[in-house]
Amino acid sequence: RIGHTQPRRIAARSLASRIATELSEEVGGCVGYKVRFRDRVGDATHVKLLTDGMLLAEVRSDRDLTEYDTLIIDEAHERSLNIDFLLGYLHRLLPRRPDLKLIITSATIDPARFSRHFRDAPVIEVSGRTFPVEVRYRPPEEAGSGERDESMQQAIVDAIDELSLEGNGDILIFLSGEREIRETAETLRKHRMLHSEVIPLYARLSPTEQARVFSPSGRRHIVLATNVAETSLTVPGIRYVIDAGFARISRYSARSKIQRLPVERISRASADQRKGRCGRLADGICIRLYDEDDFNARPAYTEPEIQRTNLAAVILQTATLGFGDVATFPFVDPPDERLIRDGYKLLEELAAVDSGRKVTGLGHSLSRLPVDPRIGRMLIAAAKSACLREVLVIAAALS
Repeated sequence: RIGHTQPRRIAARSLASRIATELSEEVGGCVGYKVRFRDRVGDATHVKLLTDGMLLAEVRSDRDLTEYDTLIIDEAHERSLNIDFLLGYLHRLLPRRPDLKLIITSATIDPARFSRHFRDAPVIEVSGRTFPVEVRYRPPEEAGSGERDESMQQAIVDAIDELSLEGNGDILIFLSGEREIRETAETLRKHRMLHSEVIPLYARLSPTEQARVFSPSGRRHIVLATNVAETSLTVPGIRYVIDAGFARISRYSARSKIQRLPVERISRASADQRKGRCGRLADGICIRLYDEDDFNARPAYTEPEIQRTNLAAVILQTATLGFGDVATFPFVDPPDERLIRDGYKLLEELAAVDSGRKVTGLGHSLSRLPVDPRIGRMLIAAAKSACLREVLVIAAALS
């Protein structure tokens, strides 16, 4: 089979249906997908779309991934933990399976670094069928304003009015989260735009609600999206993009022992990826709600998740998957030594590893729970203390 990975479930599902449509097939036939809670793969499936996490889970039962003769790791620039795990594992697997063909794709990666990681693999540049996109900088009146501030909300309304004069194509607006989307949707409803439909898009929506983006309604769509629309799926019919320039980035502080999800300014690579969303069908316009100096001062690429996360879960995964010590695992960008020590210390406190850094029985149980090890430890203790229902609510809130 050809295995094709995507960072998110919504992308695996929508891409499977796109490929099946192009081949005049039904999903579940020669093209299928496998994500958490859904498996649409049959005996006749040749192309299998799946999430990075699902492919990692398959490693547990099939060390050499013998089901596949080709693997496509897509959206590699997202550099999530799962993607970095896969890249490190495949780095080790390829010498054992020289017949396995590996393709790593992304619009905005640093290709030289990935090529070096895989023994100077060839770099092939494929120019997508894109149209020119005009970039306009329209910062809000008050500098440094967040997305929910009045001046930023006004800047979004002004940008929509400006684009309405250019034509009646669909507009994609990038915001950092659900709350920002809801508040902006309320602002736009008060603005009363004629013949327009405001559609929210974020990962937590049900597949039915997400499908609204793909169904034409005869009115102009104004799509309010998180960065799920940046890489995970192409929203059809988009002619214009409004980019507020923010995203929620997960960060762990070793000093305070807290994993946070602060809103941060996106990198230049992410901004360019967002800009490219409107050059798919015809010439597009991208309005950035920040100035050009702000754009040029941003980092070139988003920092890999492995370098800004709590490593306790990572250490547990590498140990239980049989990857060995996290310090010697061939990550593209290895994590800081201090974060590794902090991760082991936490696992020892949770009794997930012993003093010799060997995973305990409790540690194996924790590794199977798809939550932070500290929250997983709460759930295991709650199950033993007959208060699981009550602790589940607290654990859900904390995670």
